Amino acid sequence: MERDIPIPSISVLRCFEAAAKHQSFTAAAEELGLTQSGVSRQVKELEDQIGAALFRREGRGIRLTHAGKSLSNGLFSDLSRLRRTISQAVAAGETQELLSIAALPTFATRWLVPRLGDFKARRANLDLMLYSRSEPFDLVEQDIDVAIHFGANDWPGAKLTPLCPEDLVVVASPGLIDSCDVGSETDIFNMPLLHMTSRPHLWRVFQKTVPEVPVPVQKGSYFDQFSLVIAAAVGGMGAAILPTYLIEAELGSGALVRLANVEDGSGHNYYIATPQGELSTPAAEFLGWIRGQVSRRI
Repeated sequence: MERDIPIPSISVLRCFEAAAKHQSFTAAAEELGLTQSGVSRQVKELEDQIGAALFRREGRGIRLTHAGKSLSNGLFSDLSRLRRTISQAVAAGETQELLSIAALPTFATRWLVPRLGDFKARRANLDLMLYSRSEPFDLVEQDIDVAIHFGANDWPGAKLTPLCPEDLVVVASPGLIDSCDVGSETDIFNMPLLHMTSRPHLWRVFQKTVPEVPVPVQKGSYFDQFSLVIAAAVGGMGAAILPTYLIEAELGSGALVRLANVEDGSGHNYYIATPQGELSTPAAEFLGWIRGQVSRRI
């Protein structure tokens, strides 16, 4: 028979969470607006309740013990889920409907959010909760109604609806194009190259379509977000391979110039991920709306 273990207070758990995140009682105290001794006291209360040391003191610093790491791994997601649940309840207020959406960070910032006003205007009584996510996750556990996914047709526990293929292009700033005297696709490789760390193969893929380009295409600058690659390309740091949906404004203004199309060949596409089963009315309407937005763009 399981022992009925009392749940520590939220204040105690928050102190441990902050101390574990920063590996510092002082930094945790600054984040929470408490004193260092107050945080230390709360953590000691939690250690007494659990019956195990959660931190090991090392000089002036602290480090999680095995028990501390085990607790922090689960607690971070538990508190995040609790905060999300409370936020959704607050956001819903007196309204009857709430739609939670997860999307790739740069996709959300540069394509989805600027268009969401159009969807919201159709449903005045609907509140939206938008989260940034880069990898598949449990939609039901995270209370997400709809997610935007790029990759293979593979998301365990979710139904995937095709949205659109990716439209990759080589782009560069007008100033860099002029300074490097780019007149053909071969000349593109005379420019510095910008890379996305999660997709370092793209320049090799494009190089195979351009004859007589012996230069080592893996040289150049690397970035871990498309938004950073875009900023570097606009700033003239180099040529980049980017999805057109992320740079509509730059292509329209002339800040970036399209130099060539790129076929990735991976077979990856954009999908709408939803939980298994029947969709809620807001989720079904969002699915129809976003597919319409993509159709108009194409």
